[in-house]
Amino acid sequence: MSLPVSQILRIGSYTLREHLKGGRYPLVLMLEPLLRCNLACKGCGKIDYPDPILNQRLSYEQCMDAIDECGAPAVSIAGGEPLLHRDMPRIVKGYIAKKKFVILCTNALLLKKKIDDYAPSPFFTWSIHLDGDKGMHDIAVSQDGVFDIAREAIMIAKAKGFRVQINCTVFDGADPARLAAFFDEMKALGVETTLSPGYAYERAADQEHFLNRERTRKFFRDVFARGNGGKNWAFTNSPLFLDFLAGNQTYECTPWSMPLRTVFGWQKPCYLVGEGYVETFKELMEGTDWDKYGVGKYEKCADCMVHCGFEGTAATDSIRHPLKMMKVAMKGVRTSGPMAPDIDLSNQRPAEDVYSSHLERELAKIKASDPKAAKHVVRAA
Repeated sequence: MSLPVSQILRIGSYTLREHLKGGRYPLVLMLEPLLRCNLACKGCGKIDYPDPILNQRLSYEQCMDAIDECGAPAVSIAGGEPLLHRDMPRIVKGYIAKKKFVILCTNALLLKKKIDDYAPSPFFTWSIHLDGDKGMHDIAVSQDGVFDIAREAIMIAKAKGFRVQINCTVFDGADPARLAAFFDEMKALGVETTLSPGYAYERAADQEHFLNRERTRKFFRDVFARGNGGKNWAFTNSPLFLDFLAGNQTYECTPWSMPLRTVFGWQKPCYLVGEGYVETFKELMEGTDWDKYGVGKYEKCADCMVHCGFEGTAATDSIRHPLKMMKVAMKGVRTSGPMAPDIDLSNQRPAEDVYSSHLERELAKIKASDPKAAKHVVRAA
């Protein structure tokens, strides 16, 4: 399965046009219209906020304004669990009316109940969270039975004519053979996979099971070698991003390519590292000191190889070197031989702990606007 031709042309022409202009531009709006979730995954850094923050929601109007501000051709709606948002069907319809490609991410626990609130469209994709096979996924989400619910939801959505993909985050300790077998299963089901190594959110309950860069590169070489350089499987990721995961490309991240709009505002500098929030996309782009962040520049970024930071880099490289991209797409990812040199970490600046100050400011805003809600504040650990 692949994107409809109309979407490939729309996104491709946008990317080429913006690339020729020069400067920074977004590829995908990352939208978190709420942080509340019906799971409590140990690797998540989004759900440990006090209830007054978890109760916050972006309005329909705020969601529409976000895509208008940044102008990206696509939006990935995450959270939290987006299906908990009562206006989510209206938000999806609003984006489709603007001819934006919508990826609605969900853990699928509510999908069977709510699927008839949505309609198949070439502009719409369900992205279902599955971090491997039944054993791998249920451990990752800290709840038994979730894999089976998600698998059933995939089949229901496909039977109703929806485009479906899965979002697979890989953590340290994953077994290459089991992951390869899982990709075989997803290919047999007719769904594509968006693949990414996990990122060590500083607020995540479990800090021990994230891949560092060296283990990431070795791990994905092992995985891709079991699938003909990855060619046996269907990924939504670009070929050069997969090549990067296997240590064959040296990339710096482009954090502005997938900017995050959350209940706090526009997050600086990126989807994964929260170092402050601003009210407008223009402030994000023009007011962020981008040179302070990234692998080799900032300690929090040291182990990051996540798709939302590096997929934009791979896309730009594909435009600059289309023959290189085509070679990887045709031959598969190289899984042996020397790796590309990695980025030197010796000059990175130390991490700053800014979480508490952001939390206090947001709680103060809530208290000023809704004193009743603030009565039940429980400070996050």
